[in-house]
Amino acid sequence: MQPQYIDIMEIEIVQNIQVFRVKKILMDFQLADIYKIETKVLNQQVRRNLDSFPEDFMFQLTTAELKNLISQNVTSSWGGRRKLPFNFTEHGAVMLASILKSKLAINASTYVVRAFVQICDYLDAHKELARKLEALKSKCDHQFSLVFDAIKQLIHEKNEPRYLIGF
Repeated sequence: MQPQYIDIMEIEIVQNIQVFRVKKILMDFQLADIYKIETKVLNQQVRRNLDSFPEDFMFQLTTAELKNLISQNVTSSWGGRRKLPFNFTEHGAVMLASILKSKLAINASTYVVRAFVQICDYLDAHKELARKLEALKSKCDHQFSLVFDAIKQLIHEKNEPRYLIGF
């Protein structure tokens, strides 16, 4: 029964991973949900240990980025965040688990790392597919250019009058 739970949790984490500033990240409220703590508790621990989170581990959204994010998602008009969210890369999520020091956070960090690895594998697979498509395109471009040249010739040929056949 445990492996099915692992798969479901990893899938949920993968679905929450977003790309900001060319980095794959999870937001503070998402990690708080994974680690089963309140977002404000998570952020308090982060602020107390800021030295553990260099910019490649964690960053805050700018006001403009947050407005853009809110405009893309349906949010309530009366509530919401009052502070800019922290965003954690894979390394930041692992570091977060180490400063939270709970057994649950350490266990959950393994799911987070696996989810980030899954995303990287997925992106690598697409890079390989894109490379193969580009090779196929360059191979076929010559053949299609011959077809298009023939079509252009047919279009630009002078139309000579034709004799009517029939009544």
